[in-house]
Amino acid sequence: MEQIDISVVVPLLNEEESLPELAAWIERVMQQHGFTYEVVMVNDGSTDSSWQVIKDLNRSNPCIKGICFQRNYGKSAALHSGFRMVSGDVVITMDADLQDSPDEIPELYQMIMEEGYDLVSGWKKKRYDPITKTIPTKIYNAATRAASGIYLHDFNCGLKAYRKEVVKNIEVYGEMHRYIPVIAKWEGFTKIGEKVVEHRARKYGTTKFGLERFVNGLLDLMSIMFVSRFRKKPMHFFGMLGVLSFLFGGGAALWLLGDKVYRSAMHMEIGRQVTEQPLFYLGLTLIIIGVQLFLAGFLAELISLNNTSRNEYLIRERVE
Repeated sequence: MEQIDISVVVPLLNEEESLPELAAWIERVMQQHGFTYEVVMVNDGSTDSSWQVIKDLNRSNPCIKGICFQRNYGKSAALHSGFRMVSGDVVITMDADLQDSPDEIPELYQMIMEEGYDLVSGWKKKRYDPITKTIPTKIYNAATRAASGIYLHDFNCGLKAYRKEVVKNIEVYGEMHRYIPVIAKWEGFTKIGEKVVEHRARKYGTTKFGLERFVNGLLDLMSIMFVSRFRKKPMHFFGMLGVLSFLFGGGAALWLLGDKVYRSAMHMEIGRQVTEQPLFYLGLTLIIIGVQLFLAGFLAELISLNNTSRNEYLIRERVE
């Protein structure tokens, strides 16, 4: 089997017009630089003729391969399936809308193979997007930098390069494609770089992303930061909160009881009964919450041990 230098993974949804031009552009770049390559186009439930275009491209160029989902699962699912299929030493991801330039591939390849990076993320320093998209993106990137400790300007840039070992050892699910650098760092691939890349204006079709992605991005950031720390030890998180809650609650209840005993022993005015004081019910509530957090931790441990179907997607057809 021929050794492949570069694998290109292209997730797509309704991009029938751009695919022939993208395939020809990638082929031209690969031939100019003498790379052996494959392109895996993942059709994420398109309703146009994108899949037929991919099959036609495969017949004319066997380096073009494809995966067709039965329905739309999302970009993370498309990338995950593409990563499972590739075999190149360096894996490049790019969008299918021609806003990412294949001319960037040789330099990205060099940064991985010669400069030793595990992952290189593109930075679209000059963007052709409306302000309603660029401002939320800046906020999102700043929040991700602060939470992850990874200094990248553009976490969500679709144009990225990976050492093969990275894509074979990370799991991308839900909508976590935005946080692949965070996931890679979590798995121990810490040499992460950045390259300024060209951002081209969209030539065909319309964007598939709305403003809701920024809300989803914030929720996903919270999720990935939790999962990255506690996926294999959820009891450490829930147990810690449970212990704190139980101790505060138990401490409040013991203080009230101790105060009552002390006042009784010293023949002092006892005042209100323990059960008549708000602090007693606050303490009782904290004790109950502490027990519930312990139970949540045990359940999370069981779920993490038995979840084997997170990345199972129904694939209708393949071409290789």
